Amino acid sequence: MKFVARQPAEGINVSQTHPLVEASTLIIGLATIFVLIAVALVFLVEIALAFVSAEDEAALFDGWLPADLVTVAHTDERLNETQMLVDRLAAHWPDSPYQFRVEIDDSEFANAMALPGGLIVVTRGLLDQIESENELAFVLGHELGHFKNRDHLRALGRGIVLSMFFAATTGGDVAGIGVNVADLTLRGFSRRQESKADVFGLGVVHAEYGHVNESWRLFERWAIEDDSLVKLVAYLSTHPDSGDRIVDIKDIAEGEGWPLDGPLTSLKW
Repeated sequence: MKFVARQPAEGINVSQTHPLVEASTLIIGLATIFVLIAVALVFLVEIALAFVSAEDEAALFDGWLPADLVTVAHTDERLNETQMLVDRLAAHWPDSPYQFRVEIDDSEFANAMALPGGLIVVTRGLLDQIESENELAFVLGHELGHFKNRDHLRALGRGIVLSMFFAATTGGDVAGIGVNVADLTLRGFSRRQESKADVFGLGVVHAEYGHVNESWRLFERWAIEDDSLVKLVAYLSTHPDSGDRIVDIKDIAEGEGWPLDGPLTSLKW
């Protein structure tokens, strides 16, 4: 019997699946792998940071300032008064491991930040809109709450890990990534972390004044002053919505039995 070679069937080495489907499957698969790796790295850094004490953190960032921070002169009256207010509020957290220091960023945008080492930054734009010490006290108490819960350090760790991961996977220059510590720290606060910081902040305000009157007043004005929205983008991008926050603050106070009314303290400047 003579063997007769036959031509292979047409398309035998060609997938029956449409190329777009195959490409989509590949992209989704790779994306899933990248996400899982990123989640695993974040989880590992969370564990690692649990072993970094607040004392070590303070020593590591002693005297540190963000590279892009333009501070007002140390003779500025607002700086001294804000520092003294932070010191008074922090006194209601007697076992605090931090020595808090305040800097005022000479920016027109309203913002406040809790940064590594006990550094609290408030902007000139925020102070320009504050009308009473009580309003400012809540903002500062909120930032103290982030230190209490170590939110700032967790956010910083997540930001650095994810930035380096995505720089590596996209072919970026990891060595020259130019990590902006302030920006990375602010990215990672969840709604739950913000809420817990509000609870702590409201608590120290109550401890200082015996009531929480007008802790929400700044956000109340922002909720109705549409013309100031552009200047508030920085704050609103890193903190809860003003309208929701007013309700939340009052609910927290009522739940704790903290008076919503009481005498207001004027600003010293």
